[in-house]
Amino acid sequence: MTDRPRGTLYIGMTADLVRRASQHRAGETPGFTQKYWLKRLVYFERHEEILGAIAREKALKRWLRVWKVRLIEAENPGWDDLYERIL
Repeated sequence: MTDRPRGTLYIGMTADLVRRASQHRAGETPGFTQKYWLKRLVYFERHEEILGAIAREKALKRWLRVWKVRLIEAENPGWDDLYERIL
């Protein structure tokens, strides 16, 4: 989630991406995303196993910001909001 292209980034993991992204967009989730108005879903990955998803989230959180930006721009160069695509 982000607020704008190359803006503040939030990385999280959920079993229900549609529900969770909707909560962030509505500002219903207290914390980091609400504080910084992060409402734009610009990147996501699907994992079959929960342990794989958790490991990937932890790994991405350790990445340098420039690596995260490159990952997003490789899949979504315009930083488009992908929310409508997951519905």
